[in-house]
Amino acid sequence: MTIGIVGLGLIGGSLARSIQVHTDFEVLGADIQPQTMLQADLLGAIDGELNEGNLSRCDVVLVALYPAAIVSWITEHQDAFRAGAWVIDCGGVKETVCAPLQALAQDKPWHYCGGHPMAGREFSGFRYAKDDLFDRAIMILTPPRDAGPETLTWLKDFFLSIGFRRVQFTTPREHDEMIAYTSQLAHVVSSAYVKCPLAQKHRGFSAGSFADMTRVARLNEEMWTELFFDNREALLPEIRGLIERLAAYGDALDSGDRETMKRLLREGREIKEALEE
Repeated sequence: MTIGIVGLGLIGGSLARSIQVHTDFEVLGADIQPQTMLQADLLGAIDGELNEGNLSRCDVVLVALYPAAIVSWITEHQDAFRAGAWVIDCGGVKETVCAPLQALAQDKPWHYCGGHPMAGREFSGFRYAKDDLFDRAIMILTPPRDAGPETLTWLKDFFLSIGFRRVQFTTPREHDEMIAYTSQLAHVVSSAYVKCPLAQKHRGFSAGSFADMTRVARLNEEMWTELFFDNREALLPEIRGLIERLAAYGDALDSGDRETMKRLLREGREIKEALEE
């Protein structure tokens, strides 16, 4: 099987390296940065360059670009994919990507599926790509509405074979609603939290909690701004809801209400314990 990967940053590069470790598939890669292509070649992450001449050889094409660039790239190459091939994007939002591409693929001989590898690091670029990034990760897929059991099984087996622990099927809307809470809100909170002036004095006073809260503040602002605005309708209520919940803790402190504070903390603890069970 031949796999094409477009975009060899953290996610695309890690996909390439993981495929090389877990399978004997041929991996062809493409990236706009010549230095990235050189690094990927030298480290054996790719077997060759993905280009206009060999794109039609690919059984699967994984597109790991920013959302708008995903739509543009697939649209521009819509007539170059071979019949029966799967074109799968790896973007962090799904509705703004899947809507135009599902419509595009309806009359094509190739298949499209939205995807989102649920793994990452606070660093970006190929030099941070890892062959084990997805070893305990979930791959979220938003397949075509008419996808039958055989199609879903094939997609699941493919991603399990290249290193993922689990495959989760959902719709683009549900994906974006959940990701607004489980991922995007965490990045907003981390970014806002680290802006406290006391962060500059943290050495000697901080441990795991500070490290956990600030880790994803080291983000790629270009990519995350695009993700936030693409998912604005789902993310904005989550931000406002968090502000509202935080205000309850502040109000309890302000009024000297220890019983309310204990209740708020107990509720949070019980929810966390239930989640772990």
